[in-house]
Amino acid sequence: MTPQLQQAIKLLQLSRLELAEMIQQEIEQNPALEEAGLDEISDRKLPDLETEPLAPEKEIRVKEITIEEKVRSDTDWENYINEYNSTGKLYIESENKDAPNYEAFTTEKKTLEDHLQWQLRLYGFSELEEKIGHMIIGNLNRDGYLCSDLEEIAQACDADISLAEKVLSILQTFDPPGVCARDLCETLLIQVKLLGIDNPIITSIILHHLKNLENRNSKKIAKALKISVEDVRAAVKIIQYLEPKPGRAFSTDEPSYITPDIYVYKFGDEFKIVMNDDGLPKLRINRFYKNAIADGRKISKDTKNYLNEKMQSASWLIKSIQQRQKTIYLVMESILKFQREFFEKGIAYLRPLILKDIAEDIEMHESTISRVTTNKYAYTPQGLFELKYFFNSSIERTGGDSMASASVKDKIRILIENEDPENPLSDDKIALILQDSDLQIARRTVAKYRKVLNILPSNKRKQL
Repeated sequence: MTPQLQQAIKLLQLSRLELAEMIQQEIEQNPALEEAGLDEISDRKLPDLETEPLAPEKEIRVKEITIEEKVRSDTDWENYINEYNSTGKLYIESENKDAPNYEAFTTEKKTLEDHLQWQLRLYGFSELEEKIGHMIIGNLNRDGYLCSDLEEIAQACDADISLAEKVLSILQTFDPPGVCARDLCETLLIQVKLLGIDNPIITSIILHHLKNLENRNSKKIAKALKISVEDVRAAVKIIQYLEPKPGRAFSTDEPSYITPDIYVYKFGDEFKIVMNDDGLPKLRINRFYKNAIADGRKISKDTKNYLNEKMQSASWLIKSIQQRQKTIYLVMESILKFQREFFEKGIAYLRPLILKDIAEDIEMHESTISRVTTNKYAYTPQGLFELKYFFNSSIERTGGDSMASASVKDKIRILIENEDPENPLSDDKIALILQDSDLQIARRTVAKYRKVLNILPSNKRKQL
């Protein structure tokens, strides 16, 4: 493959964020490539701000402009440069001289370590005890658990293990409740103690029956503790409100928001596809480089080769980006044709679809369709979906059309959401219900789809 073809293929599989980063990197590395900016309207006459004062936070709207960029016919770049005449609208926003709006400022989120260090300094520890406390806090994981051996911490601080145990027990009374525990059992016992709950049943379940609790096996717990199932359920109601991950409230993970590559809107009875180019730099060839070639200036051979290389690289990048956007549009247009009922009515009407169907429809290779649909998202009337979502295997139906696997998964999800929490549906039972709806599906297929949906098996969904 030629370097240009390799670049085009690479661009196809990049996500929107990766593409923006790659473009920025190319702009920095290639002086022949630049982002279209304010200088495009340098020759246009703007309103005189002295005679036509601009109100605060208003905009000057400049008429659409077209820039004709031509080079001499005796250069090698005529076919490239003429292809990228730029047309666009520009908005200039006035500068707001008002004072900052302090309501728009937010404080930095406090970390678990900061929160604990603050409490440590206020407690009144001795110098050695505070040193041990700092070491313990520094060895907590993101969930608030101590992930190092206490003996090692004591040795690192040249302290006795009994002193380290004393400091740890004090830190375990700090906020958030259950912090600095060494395992799940210890953090739950700490929280029970801090709540002032003195119940031997709760303590016994935490110490000896967490596995049975996880499996919702209340009868086995009742038999082992020689108590009634009702007593077990009463204890579990308290345990289930304890926090298994004390440090979770101080998580610094920020949610990641997906920006769609495509918008699909419905106008009347028709759908409209709009490519989202917001945030992607508008590229063009640097005028200085174009003029240097177009004016026929005498330049050295090495300089000319350098100019040719950079111009070619810039031109191919622009062309590859345009081809990428065009291909994504064609794929989305084809998906819309095959899955029109889904866009109109929802997931229950999603049809079975494979890459080959789209590839044949728009006369492209299946590998190209695969690259285009990876990490590309479309905002539709039914929600935000990755393009790969629209490709589904089929589940046969008795005496009717086959159904998309995603629709079957949704049916399974709805059945489980509406089940009796004290008597949840087994995979066998779900398979029978779907078979009564003319869907030919096996129990193992139900189990596989349930796992994909991150739903627990029936014995772990049962509410005590």
